[in-house]
This record gives sequence, structure tokens and C-alpha cells, in this order.
Amino acid sequence: METKLLDILRARKATRAIDARPVEPEKLEAILEAARLSASCFNNQPWRFLVLTEPAGLEKGRDALSRGNYWARTAPVLIYGYSQADLDCVIGGVREYYLFDLGMAVQNVLLQATELDLVARPMAGFSPKKVRQAFGLSDDVRVMVAIAVGYEGDIATLEEQHQEMSRAPRERKALEEIVSFR
Repeated sequence: METKLLDILRARKATRAIDARPVEPEKLEAILEAARLSASCFNNQPWRFLVLTEPAGLEKGRDALSRGNYWARTAPVLIYGYSQADLDCVIGGVREYYLFDLGMAVQNVLLQATELDLVARPMAGFSPKKVRQAFGLSDDVRVMVAIAVGYEGDIATLEEQHQEMSRAPRERKALEEIVSFR
């Protein structure tokens, strides 16, 4: 069966080649609206996003990136996704959902960007401490993800290993490897 969502998921690119061309404000707003509409435990909506588009903010955000994410420095938009435990719903005193909820909101960001012909590449390679310090976030904030957003760029701007990775076919595990019916 084919669906619109499956088409978007298949079209999603995790390229590292991102052009410096600015993202239109209405596209950025649509991406953030998709995050806002995400599902969450007890509707707590514990996700928070630091959206960097201005030169000073982008410079601080780029400074927190690891060396391996050199390519994200050209992105016209950097988004840091974060949350904190006191925004959570806790079930049975042990099951915490705030980071799961943040992950679902981030997935909506990726899907909406894809529909708008943008790249939204999530990254773990950054210093949460640098982000907290640079933007005055408290120590109890868990900065979980950086997302580079922009138009697809030229892979020739990437280091050789990333060029090769960009040319490689996208591989996914078979359903049989990840699903079990009982």
C-alpha cells in the first residue's frame, strides 16, 4: 500500500550537504508548527526548541558542534531540541516520557522539512554544556539534539568520506528484523 506519509518518509534525505541559502520564514514556521502539533504524554508538550537563524545565535550554536559536524556550519538554520524532567509525565513513578515526546516532535520537524523540499539533519555530535552556557539554559535542561535545516547543497563541499556516504544507497532493515507478531 502506498500513502502520502510513506512517500515523505522515502523522500527524506539525511544528506550533510546543506546550502547556505536562507529558509523562507513561512517554511520555518510550518516546520515548527509540525513540532507543536506532536503527540505527547498527557498532552504535556515537554519539547522546547532553540531556533537559530540570526548571525550571533548561529555562531554560538555552531561553536557547540563537534568537529565531525563541520558540514552543519553552512546551514542557515540550526535548531537545538531540549526538555527537562519537570516537564514530564511520569507513570507508575518510573516511566519517564519527556525525551520520547521530544523525539516525536523532532520526527515531525524532519517530515515537515522533507515535504517542503528541505533537509533537516539531526545530530548528536555537539556539546550540550556549551549550548546551555551560550544561551543561558539551566543545568537541569537536557539538550538532546541539534538539527541542521536548509536546502540541499553540493556534496562536493563535503570531505571525501561524507561524499561517499552521501552517494551510498539508503539502507533499512527488513520488517522481519524489527517486527514480531504474536
